Amino acid sequence: MSVKGKVVLITGGGTGLGADLARGFAREGARVWIAGRTAEALERVAADYAEIHTVQADVTDETSVAAMFDFIDTPDIVIANAGASASAPFRKTTLAEWQAMLDVNLTGTFLTFRTALQAMGSASWGRLIAVASTAGLKGYPYVAPYAAAKHGVIGMVRSLALETARSGLTVNALCPGFLNTEMTERTIANITGKTGMSADKARASLEANSPQRRLIQPAEVTAAALWLCLAGSEGVTGQAISISGGEI
Repeated sequence: MSVKGKVVLITGGGTGLGADLARGFAREGARVWIAGRTAEALERVAADYAEIHTVQADVTDETSVAAMFDFIDTPDIVIANAGASASAPFRKTTLAEWQAMLDVNLTGTFLTFRTALQAMGSASWGRLIAVASTAGLKGYPYVAPYAAAKHGVIGMVRSLALETARSGLTVNALCPGFLNTEMTERTIANITGKTGMSADKARASLEANSPQRRLIQPAEVTAAALWLCLAGSEGVTGQAISISGGEI
């Protein structure tokens, strides 16, 4: 079994890990759809790959998600990667900030997976993969809403895996540690802005979370996603797979 000829939808496909996932699946011969809110970012990723196609969508909007699935080919593999992070002390977190983290990270994954199941119908094979985080497996200070949302994603994955266990569909979550992507660069900038710490020291403080003392590369997560779609992975469902250098 390979992903050659499979139809893959990747949300949040315009930057960072989503872009790496798109390129990785395209190189393996899949027909890839990337979704996001910014057409220009999506088009930059698709420019060098005839196998990558774009669709604008907002995963927090039910109507937009439905329109996205109406627009693309019927998917075999859906990767709910769209997400965002923000940090603030818990006591200073507003309800709007809390809700924003739940909307994009948890509700966005729910809407993507629910609509994917409806689109797939009675297909005898399929893969649903959520990009969660080590923040879905443990706590980190100052990101309680993000951690709560990612914990929710993992709970949803485990429940849905049981519902679909006899269908040929598997449902899993990938839980990377701090990634070497634009999102982490924004985190580093936030740390330097709030603490006065140098960018190098801020980066080192994030690297220190991993026993390997490094950031995780997007290609490592892409490799795990590809493996979940290959022969030999049929019995892997309902799992939260940590890719964190031993942190979890």
